[in-house]
Amino acid sequence: MGGDRDHLGATAHPNGLRPHPWHRFVALGDSFTEGLGDPEPGSPGGFRGWADRVAEELSASREDFAYANLAVRGLLLRQVFDRQLAPAIALHPDLVSIQAGGNDLLHPRADPDKLADVVEGAVVELRALGATVLVFVGPDSGRSTVMGQFRTKIAIFNENVRSIAERHDAVVADLWAMTELHDPRMWSPDRLHPSAMGHHAVAAMVLDTLNVPHSMVPQQPKPLPARSWREARAGDLVWAREYFVPWVLQGLKNRSHSDGFQAKRPMPGPITGPAGGPLFGNPVPPGPEAES
Repeated sequence: MGGDRDHLGATAHPNGLRPHPWHRFVALGDSFTEGLGDPEPGSPGGFRGWADRVAEELSASREDFAYANLAVRGLLLRQVFDRQLAPAIALHPDLVSIQAGGNDLLHPRADPDKLADVVEGAVVELRALGATVLVFVGPDSGRSTVMGQFRTKIAIFNENVRSIAERHDAVVADLWAMTELHDPRMWSPDRLHPSAMGHHAVAAMVLDTLNVPHSMVPQQPKPLPARSWREARAGDLVWAREYFVPWVLQGLKNRSHSDGFQAKRPMPGPITGPAGGPLFGNPVPPGPEAES
């Protein structure tokens, strides 16, 4: 899928990694792609996240690799594309990730079919560039959790996205199939964003999906001690009171969760080290127009 992933015959990079075909990766999305739940003071916005981790690995075998992350926390699906699609196209990417819709699906009036129609329009535009498009399907919220009430809508949205990927030769990043995400330690205390361990697992899944060799070792936490039904429900109630209900009420009052926040990495460039210097390669201009 994507027409670009079969690079098995490529010449090995001096560091031993086989180079992938992509030079410019642009990530679109909301807080999940911004990296919330994975704090890192040295990263733009103070969070690292799966997209940064993927870009770090992609940088390792291409000195001319550049990465931009346009994600902004709190955006609804239409807002993601209204604000990020045109800037993404202007950056001339050859690899684009699309992760959006989770903020919509947690609202009672959300229509997963209509949301998928919006995704398809964006995929068509990006595929017209010749870019490999990676589309995310949502994780399985499970039956026995507070989030289980949204499971059916998430599943319908996911199946629509899989059909879109099939029609337009996109690549599916399958969070639903990641059973390791059922471990609560894969999530931050708000249960809405992955923890550092969760972002690590998602990044490894994305690289495997793209058929890119990487150095990310799977993390296998020890089993949690068993909890009684009463203990589990008490934890759910505390979480709902402190995190979920305030989040939903803010949305119902039409207060944006994204107010005051900007794109994480609006311009493509190399992944930078702690001192701000290039970690891999040199900065890359935004596109052919800037180069000329």
